[in-house]
Amino acid sequence: MPVPQKTAPKRQLLRDDAFNAIRAAIVDGTLEPEEKLIDTELSAWLGVSRTPIREALARLEAAGLVQTRPGRYTMVSPLDIRALQDAQSVVAAMQELAVRDAVPAMTDEHIEAMRLANDRFSLALRAQDVDAAIAADDEFHAVAVDLCANAAVAAVLDQYMPVLRRMERARFSALVGRSSVDQHSEIITLAEAGDAEGAGRAARLNWMTLQPE
Repeated sequence: MPVPQKTAPKRQLLRDDAFNAIRAAIVDGTLEPEEKLIDTELSAWLGVSRTPIREALARLEAAGLVQTRPGRYTMVSPLDIRALQDAQSVVAAMQELAVRDAVPAMTDEHIEAMRLANDRFSLALRAQDVDAAIAADDEFHAVAVDLCANAAVAAVLDQYMPVLRRMERARFSALVGRSSVDQHSEIITLAEAGDAEGAGRAARLNWMTLQPE
């Protein structure tokens, strides 16, 4: 029989597109902490109706990136230390689990991919290119996250990583961010030696030493 034609996927796409675009703008600082978010302005910017905008803002509020006071305002959440620490603990635990589960399956190609990503990360930090540093850091950690193939880990990281990325933009623009290069190298060394537990602990430490500047 013919595939049924439904409009739901299109609406889902619009909602997801709006969510991803606004989230990216919050994480990269385009939309600054405590900046007011107006439905009509966001709708005009993204070229979608106000319905997917409102749905996206509700999801962003649940993720801790947006604050809403009904009838008063909707704004980008300020950088809240407690929220950052909570997200940090969750992300560190998930990254430890991902690395520990991934190491037994790692090949020379995976190790090399991590090493090259860390090289790009180091170069980006030296050039004070925060966007490139974050992209390279993503590539480094994605090797283990993808290889462990744990959908629950990926889902939790997708929810909480954006909160930490706001902190990382401050860290990676400062000299202190360069300590992550050495921490990445330690993870690589332990993973290459097949020490899953040690590599997992090193991954956790890498995320727990992240501090706002």
